[in-house]
Amino acid sequence: MGNAGLDQILRGGLPQNRLFLVEGTPGSGKTTLALEFLLDGVAKGEPVLYITLSETGEELQVVARSHGWKLDGMDLFELASAEEVLGAGRDQSILHSWEMELGGTIDLIKREVERVKPTRVVFDSLSELRLLAQDPLRYRRHLLLLKQFFGGLHTTVLLIDDMTGTRDERDSHLHSLCHGVVTLERLTLDFGAARRRLQVQKMRGVDFRAGYHDFIIRKGGIDVFPRLIATEHRGEFTGEAVGSGVAELDALLGGGPARGTSTLITGPAGSGKTSLALQYIAASCKRGEHCAIYQFDERIGTLIARAKAFGIDLQKFIDDGCLTLRQIDAAEVAPGQFASMVIDQVENRGARLVLIDSLNGYLAAMPQEQQLILQLHELLSYLSQAGVLTLLVNPQQGFFGNMHTHGLDVSYIADVVILLRFFEAEGRIRKAISIVKNRSGAHEDAIREFRIDGQGTRVGAPLANFRGILTGTPEYVGSQSPLMEDRGTGA
Repeated sequence: MGNAGLDQILRGGLPQNRLFLVEGTPGSGKTTLALEFLLDGVAKGEPVLYITLSETGEELQVVARSHGWKLDGMDLFELASAEEVLGAGRDQSILHSWEMELGGTIDLIKREVERVKPTRVVFDSLSELRLLAQDPLRYRRHLLLLKQFFGGLHTTVLLIDDMTGTRDERDSHLHSLCHGVVTLERLTLDFGAARRRLQVQKMRGVDFRAGYHDFIIRKGGIDVFPRLIATEHRGEFTGEAVGSGVAELDALLGGGPARGTSTLITGPAGSGKTSLALQYIAASCKRGEHCAIYQFDERIGTLIARAKAFGIDLQKFIDDGCLTLRQIDAAEVAPGQFASMVIDQVENRGARLVLIDSLNGYLAAMPQEQQLILQLHELLSYLSQAGVLTLLVNPQQGFFGNMHTHGLDVSYIADVVILLRFFEAEGRIRKAISIVKNRSGAHEDAIREFRIDGQGTRVGAPLANFRGILTGTPEYVGSQSPLMEDRGTGA
């Protein structure tokens, strides 16, 4: 097909010597996809033909130049005017001009195909053929004749339909006539860039990947992001514990969260969620493992500076090639595109730890996407089967009192939940850490003090004497001895 993503969806590409339909409203990317199809044929030394009834050759050259392509080696048949078909005496005919125009057009197309003998043909577009036919029955009859004509030539044909003559409704007769149908859609959201997606409506004899697949148009062509199916990516791995480099922190989870699990770090703003996650990132990078951070909320420069303040040099890890740090533009990325970024890190860079900061940012980035949590769950399932530890940062609403997760089903997406919170002791606000659940093994149920200073992360002794834990604002009423004090400068 000439498009790697679409070829993956089609399990290898289009069957040869068949008639296919690519449909979509104007602006959905049909012409770009058609040019990719033909240029792939040119690259393989095949004769190809672009039949255009709607766009001029100059307009196609503009599209090609915008992608850095040259149309050398591609035959272009452009129907410039009706006089080219009928000659100068068309107005004196006693027959209906549309009957002569349609028949003459079809004859010209057949002669051009017989001259070029192409293996690939693009017919752009069917809307003009509908206009020439006027009558639906006549239009369908000529489509059938075209199919029969191409059927004996060992030619793979793409019919382009912009759906303008069908009031954006699908032509069921056309669907039944074609061997396969690919539908492109352009969706305009309330804010941000337009979203584009495609689906294969039918493809006879092909076990294609059904459903919607996000895609973008960039300079150089179309990037299609096949819908992630986690069960297709099963791998072998050992569920070993992943250490943080802080013995007291690892002891909370019997050595650390296991590979192939997702760990949710939740708590109010300022409680140290991202800092705690970076502790695991730093330890993994020091072991020589590749890690990836996807930052939805904070600017990369701010994150690097903040991490350096408590002894973690993210820039060094980036320079050494063991850390990928990506800032995600909340208004520009579709779910399929984000999943493709993560998959690329795992399969091509060998990522062993992935941090998504934060879930609120992920959900806010795609507010009009349907079933976003299901797509996230599929991504987490894929990471689990690949043996990747996934860290998810999720800020809770409010600083004190009852805190909420914005309706997020924690049990559905997380194997491990680490809860950070503030507590009061002797007139000072402190931070506490506790493990709420751990599917992969035992965990400590105590509440411990948690501090981050210029020398890194510290976890204190268990704190037993609390009052008001269930209110969301616990107060420590025990002795002062278990509480951690400052350790020099930078605390």
